Amino acid sequence: MKASEIKKMLIRSLDSDSDTGEFSRMLGDAGISYDFSNGFSDRVIQKITAGGARVISQSEFLRNMNFVFYRIALTGVAAIIILLISIFLMEGSLSLDSFLGLGDTYDESIICLLTGN
Repeated sequence: MKASEIKKMLIRSLDSDSDTGEFSRMLGDAGISYDFSNGFSDRVIQKITAGGARVISQSEFLRNMNFVFYRIALTGVAAIIILLISIFLMEGSLSLDSFLGLGDTYDESIICLLTGN
């Protein structure tokens, strides 16, 4: 069977109305066989199980998640500290207002909101 014929069969197989039995008959007439040898499925299953596939226990999963969480949490804390330092440097002081990110204009508006004046 020529490559162009196989290509045409593949394109026609994408059509939902096509008959898949017709394609297998055409391949059989051309002498193409796609049968597996005896014991093929047993060999495949044996390779899968012998490949070290294992089930991760719940405790091991939780230990790995804790390890990942601590790595992410530590980098997050470092980012927050860098952000606070940048706020302190931009405000020019280490006051409570600069720690909270407030300027002089915000103090008056907060006081007005809290007291109602």
